Amino acid sequence: MENNPSSSRTDRKTAERNRRNQMKALYSQLNSLVPHQNSREPVLSLPDQLNEAASYIKRLQTNLEKMKEKKDSLMGVERTNYASMASCNGTTTGLRPPQIEVREMGSTLEVVLITGLDSQFMFNETIRVLHEEGAEIINASFSVVEDTVFHTIHSKVEDSAPSNGAARISQRLKKFVQDDCAF
Repeated sequence: MENNPSSSRTDRKTAERNRRNQMKALYSQLNSLVPHQNSREPVLSLPDQLNEAASYIKRLQTNLEKMKEKKDSLMGVERTNYASMASCNGTTTGLRPPQIEVREMGSTLEVVLITGLDSQFMFNETIRVLHEEGAEIINASFSVVEDTVFHTIHSKVEDSAPSNGAARISQRLKKFVQDDCAF
């Protein structure tokens, strides 16, 4: 290789230009992921964009922690109630066994979960399974008649192969209910 100073200077300039272009593209990508309050706002400077992204990430982390704590407290309370009710009766024979029915209507699933007052955690687990399978919850409701709780969940299954997704979700939910009844 030649020791030509102008050649190495050109190489350094090119490398620096490529680095700046790559950083600009990465900043732009980061900025596109941050929700903006008003599209009519003036374009923010780069440091302001980075501060906004950092603040947004911190808010997401805080919200995630709060949601985890809420989920843990709700799951812990409901599971404890179920366990204490079963142990108070000495057996689970006096408790209503859960039932589930899954109806497929195109890309929409209707899940009807019937439980006793002692099995409220099953609703949460049903929602969890639907989320894991990529279903979007459209509506969820419940009604209580004496010692029976009727949960109805409407969800939309991904458009990619809805029948396979619906069948898989139905199978998982029925297995979950059957496994719970086995205990």
